[in-house]
Amino acid sequence: MMDNLRTAANSPVLKIVLALIILSFVLTGVGGYLTSGTGSYAAEVNGQTISRTQLEQAFQQERNTLQEQLGDKFSVLASDEQSMKQIRSQALERLINNALIEQYSRELGLSASDEQVKDSIRNIPYFQTNGKFDNNKYLELLNRFNQSPDIFAEQTRQNLINQQLVMAFSGSEIALPGEAKLNAELLLQKRTVRLATLELKKIQAQQEVTDKDLQDYYTRNKNSFIAPEEVKVSYIKMDAVDEMDKVSATSADIDTYYEHNLKRYTQSEQKKYSLIQLATEAEAKAVLDELNKGADFGKLATKKSTDKFSAKSHGDIGWMEADSLPEEMKKANLREKGQTSSVIKVPNGFAIFHLDDVKPQITKPLSEVRPEIEKIVKQEKAVDAFYALQQKVSDAATSDNESLAAAEEVSAIKVVTTNWFDRNNVPAEINFSSVIHAIFEGNLVDGQGPTGTNSDVISVEGDRAFVLRVDNYKPETVQPFEKVKEQVIELVKRQKAEKQLQIESEGLLAALKEGKGEQALKDAGIHFGESQVIQRIPQNNVLVDAVFALPQPKEAKAEYGLAKNSLDDVVLIQLDKVTPGVVSEEQIKSMTDGYQSEMGNAMLESLLISLREKAKIKLGHIE
Repeated sequence: MMDNLRTAANSPVLKIVLALIILSFVLTGVGGYLTSGTGSYAAEVNGQTISRTQLEQAFQQERNTLQEQLGDKFSVLASDEQSMKQIRSQALERLINNALIEQYSRELGLSASDEQVKDSIRNIPYFQTNGKFDNNKYLELLNRFNQSPDIFAEQTRQNLINQQLVMAFSGSEIALPGEAKLNAELLLQKRTVRLATLELKKIQAQQEVTDKDLQDYYTRNKNSFIAPEEVKVSYIKMDAVDEMDKVSATSADIDTYYEHNLKRYTQSEQKKYSLIQLATEAEAKAVLDELNKGADFGKLATKKSTDKFSAKSHGDIGWMEADSLPEEMKKANLREKGQTSSVIKVPNGFAIFHLDDVKPQITKPLSEVRPEIEKIVKQEKAVDAFYALQQKVSDAATSDNESLAAAEEVSAIKVVTTNWFDRNNVPAEINFSSVIHAIFEGNLVDGQGPTGTNSDVISVEGDRAFVLRVDNYKPETVQPFEKVKEQVIELVKRQKAEKQLQIESEGLLAALKEGKGEQALKDAGIHFGESQVIQRIPQNNVLVDAVFALPQPKEAKAEYGLAKNSLDDVVLIQLDKVTPGVVSEEQIKSMTDGYQSEMGNAMLESLLISLREKAKIKLGHIE
């Protein structure tokens, strides 16, 4: 089972970002991952409290991940209060889901041992260099995501437990290779067909209609000829990007930012350690005696250490910073390169540590990071200027509510006036759901037409904002017959053509099945084309579906069917041959893995819905 669990460590089923490696597992095992803070709780799940401290940690993790993904654009998102509230809510939802899964896992008696957690973490490919664990990657990500080792440890353990839970529900036969092979053969199956097409457009052109036909259709379908409501609007657009060109970062600004954020540009002191771990104190003391007599630490680690992972690397457990050291290593108090500790008790036995090397703390000089800081300062100033501009425009639009003249004056942004448009043809520059809602659903228009008022400032995607007014309005109305007559003519002709096409095609299909198709096709002026091979993949349309819905030909006798193509023409299908798909072992494995992932996702989602329905969830203070 653990092989499957290791594979599942990056599974989308669990959606857990594996961001850190927990070296403390080598020595200390796992304990006290989530620290409950003081103060009011964020949520209570079946009596289990989620503290505000836990929520804040989860929120910061979500925030840091987004910052990594968005880069320079994150500052705009971070300045939007609603976006930050949404991220906090998502973090709380994740914590609640984790609590529900954890509780249910306990009911089932599922668990993951310290060794299983260690093994899973050590085998994450991202943290390996040349097949070996690289602690520098761990340290870099530890600093970047500002996440405690204990929280990541709990996420990893819960990841393994959750995967066991999904496997327990779906069983060991989520997708057997035989099933996958059969499905793959069906998907890759080839069908040899000949097609004959009855063109709708050609039959439609032959139709004749009377004035009565047209009037009757128009009367029955007046609601199909309604002209939508239309407006003309005036607006002012504010853009955060424009503010970047108006701000600058002075040397004093850059110096101040650098001093206040010095930690961001500082790499703490790092120490490289090796480990020899033994089962008993007597064994450890014997090894220490050998070391004191000049034995080589690395060779002894390879030969005698019970920690097999580090033993393979001559005891090397990598570079570490003081804040990430397990308590046992802190007790060793190794300060100088080449020092060896005494025998120290650890959860899995007794250990001896060796300090292999030391990298002093390094702070990047201001000259090196000045361009980066200048960009950050300008972004922060631009955001401030953007929100200050919105406030000025809002005040002006409110004080002079009969036009946008005052707002135009204080913003120095020219008012734009549109032509007529409806809600389905909004000018691209203002085509945002919140703007459309304000125009057509807000207080800018009533039953009598424009109300003559300015809108509030409408924020869009965090980096743009609008203030606008409706200048003119046309309500929706049924268009007169004469205006839509040409449209009605085509609709009536099409309606008649579709009926004729249905009758003719069904007659031809019946003749083909009775063995009289050759003459019937000749009378209809159509014929089957050349043979062609059709596959289900990558195509996906009605015609292909119809071809694969036909039964397989028997005794070399063709099967016939009908379908429509993308032009609504009717296509007669003659199925002559079915060739089974040829599937490689690699394709079978890929499909098996895909089924497992999809079914696991669905299973866990259904489980969470069920657990939530039965749970007593009480929300507390989350701000």
